[in-house]
Amino acid sequence: MSRRRVAVLISGSGSNLQALIDAAADPSYPAEIALVISNKADAYGLTRAQNASIPTQVISHKDFPDRSQFDAAIQKALAEHTIDIVCLAGFMRILTSEFTQKWFGKMLNIHPSLLPSFKGMHTHQAALDAGVKIHGCTVHFVVPEMDAGPIVIQAAVPVLPDDTADALGARVLAAEHQIYPYALKRLCDGTLKLIDGKVSKSKQAVHEYALFNPLPNVVK
Repeated sequence: MSRRRVAVLISGSGSNLQALIDAAADPSYPAEIALVISNKADAYGLTRAQNASIPTQVISHKDFPDRSQFDAAIQKALAEHTIDIVCLAGFMRILTSEFTQKWFGKMLNIHPSLLPSFKGMHTHQAALDAGVKIHGCTVHFVVPEMDAGPIVIQAAVPVLPDDTADALGARVLAAEHQIYPYALKRLCDGTLKLIDGKVSKSKQAVHEYALFNPLPNVVK
């Protein structure tokens, strides 16, 4: 099976991008990171991509009068690089419904909470404020509504009595770095599909738990 060509959209440091790059360095991994797009020229994730000899492109939202034209520029870049799958990794822009529908079933996002709880920003502090005992992260398909797409996989981490948002966030981020490459692998090797708006797994993947705590090495 040929490897699927993946574009990763970022806005910042790109730690989840690095996790995907590291996974894709294995020739048996069913995806290659073929393009990294950032809306910010100073995003450190661009350096990560360049260090891995991955093509990069800066498409600033500030250069366009509206979201539609910004998204059209992204779509143009994706087409030029013959991209099959899009991964959002800390991409801090809301995409238009037209764009998300174009990539329906072919675009993933990683969110730092156990959705549907704590959508949006500042999820770790929100979890602490709510007094939950388990927090975590979610990989989901992207739909027009923010943080509302069908859930692919989740990882749970305990909330400790003396946690701060930063401490909790660091443990969640470590979990993100494991489940995002796993989810992309399953989407690209065909054992995970989106059918009629629901996540479907082949028999090969059914035995693999979709919730990990403690986390195993789930990429291999």
